[in-house]
Amino acid sequence: MLDVAQRRRQGVDHMTSDKLGARIRTYRERLGMSVEELAKNAGVDADVVRRAEEGDIYPPLGVLIRLSRSLGQRLGTFMDDQVREDPIIVRADERREETAAHKEGAGGEYHYYPLGKGKTDRHMEPLFIVIEPGEDRSPSSHEGEELVIVVRGDVELMYGKQRYHLRAGDSMYYNSVVPHHLGAANGESAEILAVVYTPL
Repeated sequence: MLDVAQRRRQGVDHMTSDKLGARIRTYRERLGMSVEELAKNAGVDADVVRRAEEGDIYPPLGVLIRLSRSLGQRLGTFMDDQVREDPIIVRADERREETAAHKEGAGGEYHYYPLGKGKTDRHMEPLFIVIEPGEDRSPSSHEGEELVIVVRGDVELMYGKQRYHLRAGDSMYYNSVVPHHLGAANGESAEILAVVYTPL
């Protein structure tokens, strides 16, 4: 997770974390939940929830999914700024990064570019993701499914106890409740297209 200063250095709009934090707090308070209760329900540290609400950090995708489910909201509720009409078209040169770093301390290994923002009735979260080489191999898991297509470079998928090497053009589709990790292989960055489905 990146703090505000890191996001500024990497050119990420720090206002996004402020908006995200306000939305998390709003939905939490509507449900009459404390920070500790939300953290327990989502299976995350209370300090992560507190810092997210204060706009100090933008949580990684897996944490956002857990928080959104615990609040009874879809992931897009926390990622969208405005409603747009179908079809949602995102030109390659118009992609904007919204989150970075898969886990705290990962040093910006993952850079997320949402492709479905503004489609209020969506059930999937399509993303263009740039994966930088990193040492972190710790797995994550959440309810739902993921479809990933490698666009550029090589990617290593650790799925349960299995390990797979994928190249540009290869795809993978799996249940994300199984502990998994996607990383750039061969010490070089990679690009993927991912579609994440998380049931409410």
